[in-house]
Formats: sequence, C-alpha cells, structure tokens
Amino acid sequence: MLTRRYPISIDEAQAKINQITLPTKTETVAVTEANHRVLAKAVTAPYAYPHFRRSGVDGFAIRDADDHDFPKVFKVVGNIPAGATFDGPLGENETARIMTGAFVPENADKVIMLEKTREIADDPDQIKMVVTEKHSNISEIGTEFAEGDQLIAADTELNPGGLAILSAFGIREVTVYKRPTVAIITTGSELMQPDEPLQAGKIYNSNGPMIKNLVAESGGEVTSYEQLIDDADLLKKSLQKAIAENDIVITDGAVSVGDFDFVGDAARNADDLLFNKIKMRPGSVTTAFVENNTLVMALSGNPGACFTGFYLYVEPVLRRFVHQQTRIRQTTAILAAPYHKTNGFDRVLRGQFQIDPDGLKVFPNGSDQSGALGNLQTTTCLVKIPHSTEPIELNAEVTTWLLPFK
Repeated sequence: MLTRRYPISIDEAQAKINQITLPTKTETVAVTEANHRVLAKAVTAPYAYPHFRRSGVDGFAIRDADDHDFPKVFKVVGNIPAGATFDGPLGENETARIMTGAFVPENADKVIMLEKTREIADDPDQIKMVVTEKHSNISEIGTEFAEGDQLIAADTELNPGGLAILSAFGIREVTVYKRPTVAIITTGSELMQPDEPLQAGKIYNSNGPMIKNLVAESGGEVTSYEQLIDDADLLKKSLQKAIAENDIVITDGAVSVGDFDFVGDAARNADDLLFNKIKMRPGSVTTAFVENNTLVMALSGNPGACFTGFYLYVEPVLRRFVHQQTRIRQTTAILAAPYHKTNGFDRVLRGQFQIDPDGLKVFPNGSDQSGALGNLQTTTCLVKIPHSTEPIELNAEVTTWLLPFK
C-alpha cells in the first residue's frame, strides 16, 4: 500500500492528466458505422454538387427567350420526373413538366411553379402560365460544393447530418481516429455477481456497469472487464495484462490505505505516479499513474466518488484521444439552496441545475456521501463547494460542471 500521499487540488490533478502525451491512431471505417466517430482526415467533394441542374419546385421549365407577355400558353413537350433526363432542347414557347429535384433541360432558364399554371380543358398538350417567377427555381451545378471543396473538416465528430453529406456523394469509407481501448478492473471480495443470491456482508457490483457505460458514452472502447476479489497477486497479473493491451486501464476500489488496497501499491511502483490524493471529497483517494505508456485511472470503490472521479478526470482524457474537447461544460452558477457543511477539502456535490432568466442556478441533489448512489440517475451537474471553516453562503457563485447525456 502507499505509505505517503501528497494531496493536490482538483485543478492540479486535471492539469496533470491533460499533460499526458497520447498516441494518435487511425483506422478506416464504413460510413454506415461512422456515427459519432471523429474524422482524422478532411473529406473533399469528388465532384460538384449538385452535379446536374436541378429543379427546386414542381412546375414547368421554360426558356429565357419565352419568359414574357404573361399570361400565355405553352406547348408541353415532355415530362421529367425525378431520376429522369430530357432529350433535346426546348423550342419556342415549349415547356416540359418537371418535378422537384429533377433534371432541368439544357436550354431551360426558369421553372414556373405548378401553382402559377392552369390546365387547358380537353388539351393536355398545352398549359397556361399565369405569371412568371422572380427567381429561376433552379439549383445550378456546384451550387453547394465545387469539385474539391471541403465537405467536412478533420477533427469533426460525425453526426447523422454529416453522414448524409458523405452519403450524398456516394462516399463509403472515411478515416477516423481509433477509439481508445479501455480495460476495466473492479475489485473487492465483497462484490457479488448479478446471478448470485443476496448475502450478508456482500453487495452487488454497481460501479462496473456504470463505468462500462460511461466509457462507451465518452467514446472509449471497452475491451475487457474483470471483477476481482481482494488478492494482490491476482490484481498484479490482471493489471499487467490490461496495461500491455490497452490505452487506458480504469480500476475501482483497492486504492485507499487499508490492508487490501493493492492498487495503491501498483501506483507507488509505477513509471510515473501523477497523483495519489486529491484535495476533494468524495474521491480524495483517486489516483493516476502511467505504466508502460498506459494511463491507469484508479477510482474510488464508493459509487458517488467513482461517478464524480470519472467525469472530472477520465472523460476528458477519453475525448482527447480522438482530438475532441470534453463534453462536460465547466462554468459558474449560483448556489440556490443552502449547504451547511464545512470542509477541509473542496467538496464536489452531485447536483441539479436550472436555467432561469437571471442565470444558471444549481441545487444539491440528495446525499453528498461517497457511498451513496441513489442520486446518480438524477444528477445533472457537479458543484464545487470550496474548502472553508465557515458554511458557504446561499446564492454564492460556485464552479459547476454540467454533465453530458443528462
């Protein structure tokens, strides 16, 4: 176990994590599988878009030479549905019926909207146009993109709209940053498997499922997940394997100062111990170290502290692996409900926020205890109460982290 600990502030701990040099790895994936992946290379237009002149409305295409003396009658010489083309030019006072998105005849200069025309009884080959249009209602070649234009910049996280752009050009594959691979090791002889009957002195593992899903939401790829009893040799073997095969290893539990807190021993002997205590509660035992170029984040085994530690220290580094900013928004807010405890360390409350006309307000959300988990579903922000010998004042301005996926 660790024999000495040197507490640092939340800001210092976050800065140490942010200074770690991360590898850049890329891969090629199908566009159909690229939602929320981050482009490693910009994508450019392989051809102009649109690549043919398209009608923006349902109506009738006419030449500029015939665009006068309305109302007037035109001879209908064709019908152009979407997906079809039109052979031959339009002649004097000739028109072709055309659908939205359809190919515009080569020598047509305007499309008169269907609503501005009238059918001629007993003569389907003629149409009366009541009035002209102010605009052509034609999307010219290259209106949106010329050939070679950038469609989506590098370091952009793709979304369904971006996938639509790529698909419109028939692009089937893109180069993206690889998701960081993450191994999760939860420890504790007190932990039961979900299919085991309830036993005195034991609890079901809640941190493991939470961490797995937090990693997935943050863009990481969970490659292995283990639930271990308190055994130093077993933990050492699992840690070594996880470190050798992954970009990040996340542990929870066995990181305090008890007789079975073996992760602390691994941190003490690591290549680079970043920190082994933080001036915060809950989660002061949160530890980070680098071994064999792999970051190990050792979170508290208490659910509330584990939840808090993940968002403050793990989510930002997962996002940085794929060249993205954290989704957590750090801001300031007004503490709109009383909090009376005093703290030797900064206290990070699980809270809720609301946006009022006079600004952002935050409220403590249930228990602030490290082991409490009843408020994890409903917590939408984290709120820092600075260390003090006096209770914080109501309506004080506080540092707040607004959580994603809430």
